[in-house]
This record gives sequence, structure tokens and C-alpha cells, in this order.
Amino acid sequence: MSRVFSEELVNSVAKEMKVADLANATIGDVLLVASRLEELTGIPFIRMDQGSPGLPANKIGIEAEKKALDRGVGSQYPAAAGVAELKQAASRFVKAFIDIDISPRACLPTTGSVAASFGAFIACTQRIPGKNKVLFIDPGFPIQKSQLRILGIEWELFDIHDFRGEPLRAKLESFLSKGDIAAVVYSNPNNPAWICLEESELKIIGELATKYDVIVLEDQAYFCMDFRHAFGRPYQPPFVPTVARYTDNYILMLSASKIFSYAGQRIALACVSDKLFDTQYPALAARYEDSGVFGPTFIASIMYMITSGCTATTQYAMAEMLEKSISGEINFVEDVREYERRARRMKQIFTDHGFSIVYDKDVTQQVGDGFFFTLGYPGLTGGELLRELMMYGVSSISLSTTGSEQQGVRACTSRMREELYPVLEERMKAFQEDHLLK
Repeated sequence: MSRVFSEELVNSVAKEMKVADLANATIGDVLLVASRLEELTGIPFIRMDQGSPGLPANKIGIEAEKKALDRGVGSQYPAAAGVAELKQAASRFVKAFIDIDISPRACLPTTGSVAASFGAFIACTQRIPGKNKVLFIDPGFPIQKSQLRILGIEWELFDIHDFRGEPLRAKLESFLSKGDIAAVVYSNPNNPAWICLEESELKIIGELATKYDVIVLEDQAYFCMDFRHAFGRPYQPPFVPTVARYTDNYILMLSASKIFSYAGQRIALACVSDKLFDTQYPALAARYEDSGVFGPTFIASIMYMITSGCTATTQYAMAEMLEKSISGEINFVEDVREYERRARRMKQIFTDHGFSIVYDKDVTQQVGDGFFFTLGYPGLTGGELLRELMMYGVSSISLSTTGSEQQGVRACTSRMREELYPVLEERMKAFQEDHLLK
């Protein structure tokens, strides 16, 4: 056997870290076990578990934040709706790169997209009595389901793998026609599969959202990172695909974490359609004893109660990065294209040694290379593959934890370094030799 870590050592560390079932471990659990194994042995892991940016934070944001602190903004509470500079920049940014009109008042800064989705889940499931469930188009971000557990909100889900293109319509309608779905959630590009919903699919989602009065939460954390297309040129097509072209029932979530590698400062945007922002809901008015208008209630009665505003200096950083992107002084797409190069090299190593890409196709083309990809190995479930890879010093998460019905693991490219490619090659060669296909 050519394992880096023995099965006994991996099991003992999992037990020490209070990880009951490594095969179904959360991202945090995998991170704990991998870090402890590194600490005990001094042997480095190929870290494919946590989707944390692996590039330096944008310097323009850093400088803007320093200047804001020097101006003294730290002594005042930030406005619940956000600073004017960021709201205006957000509106222009959405127009420049998505070609959608959203007024500044409907662009809300949040402490990361996780805070945005947390508040949105509350607002969406409370606006109409009886519409109290969330539907996930999976695979997806496990934390969002954890948020619903905290809130006591029920959810439904389905794996989109077998429902690409027109079949998506009937599948979606089978859930929405019941009348109890308040919101539909997905990420595009997708975490973990890196599939990208195409315009025809977004049109289906938008049409059905309007028909059944459902709000679409579109997570664009990996904005413009479908590197197969020339996205990211301000006011020039092609523009980023979005459900916002096909319905007024949407909230777009844009995060600085990946776009500008600004994850540590926790800043994102919830961009609400103007029509939804201005819609009055009696149920919201009764619950919060306010106007019941979606936008003001979302801001003042819900989001403010969660984070009491968004850190002021970080808002100025985000505003400056958005403005410089619109003017062309920041090319954020090229800044993050390293993820594409890493994915291509990593996927080649894995597929050369018997692995397959689980989610390998969009409707009309092969899946692209970017922040995440998915791996399967013949004869192994996702949980088994996660455990086996751990013994070869490679950490990942099982697709089963993301709502996927496929067997495999999610791999993240963000922490890959140049000196680790030959290490990965050596370890996967050993993995293949120890798992010969019959």
C-alpha cells in the first residue's frame, strides 16, 4: 500500500476531532481532520475542502478602506440601508456587467452573501401565508440548509443533473404547483459542480417564478467566472446570464469574497428587483408593525436585526472596487483567471489516474474550468472516496452533503500551489495503483 496516512491514524484523528462519520463530514469537519493530520505528521495536505480565496485581496479595496478609517467613519453607526456611494456603485455595476436596471435604493450591502441569504429566507417565507418552504436546485451550498435549520424553515430539493434544459420545466413545476414554495435557490456558476445554467433554463425558472409568485435567490458568488465566455467587459456583451431578464421576482447576491478576493472583510450585496422592493405584503405589515413593503421591511426590520448594518469601512472598499471595475481600472475577471488554470491542471492529473468528472456537461457544451470541479472514481461512493483520498493526503467534501444524488466529491482549486502539482501527481499515481479497476 502507498497511503500517506494509515487508516488507523485517520480514524483516530477523526475520533479526536469529534467527527462521527468522516464519509458525511461537513467542510469544517474535514478541515479539522486534515489540519490535525498535518500538525501531527508534518506532511502537507492537498487542500481541496474549503472554498476560501487563494489569491491576494484587491489592493484598491484595501487602500479605500484605510482612507475611510482615516476619515473617521469608524466612530459612526453605518446606515441600515448602506452608504450611498456603495448603493450607487452597485446599481451601475449591475448595469455594466449584467445589463439589468436596479435602482440604488434596492441594492443592499450585507456582511457576506451568507447574511444576505439568511435575511432573504426570512423575508421570502413570511411575506405570504402558506408560502413557507424553500426549494433548492441542487447541488448547492450546504450552509444555506443549515440556515434554514436555525430558522425552522422547511425545504425541498432536487438534483439538476438529470433535468437540464427543457426537462427542468416539468421538474420545477412539480414543486411550485403545490403552492407552498416561497423561494427558489441556486448558484450560477454552481457550487459545487461548476455547471452553469443557460439562458433557456433561466427563462424557465423566471417564467415559473412569475406564474407561481415565487422569489428566486440567485447566488452569483462566482461572478463572471464562466471563463468560456468573454464576460466582464463593462457595458459590452456578452452579459452575465441571469434570471432577472425573465422575472421581477428576484434577489441577486453578489459577493466580494471571490470577485475581489476580499473574503476576510465580509461584504456582499443583495440586489432586489425594484418591483419586488416596492411590493406591499399585509403579512409582513402585521408581523413587523411597519409598512409591509418588501424592501424597507427586509432592510430595517430583518437585516438590521441580524447584523445592525454592514461595516462602514468595508462598504467604502466595495464601492471603490466596483467603480474601478466599471471604469476598467480593475479587470477582476483576469485577476481570478488563475482558478481556471489550476482546475485544468488538477483535472488532468485526476483523469489521467482513473477519475472522472461527475458533472461534466452543461446543456450545449462541456462544463468549464474554474473554482470548483467534481470527481468520481469507479466502485466508490462519494463518502468512500472522501475517506480514501484523505489517506492519500487529499481533502475534499462528499457531494452527498450538497444535495447531489451523484457519487463523488467536490474539489476546490483555490489553495493549490505550484509546488503541489508534482505531489498531487505522485499521490494519485499511488491511489490508482492501490485501486486498480477490474
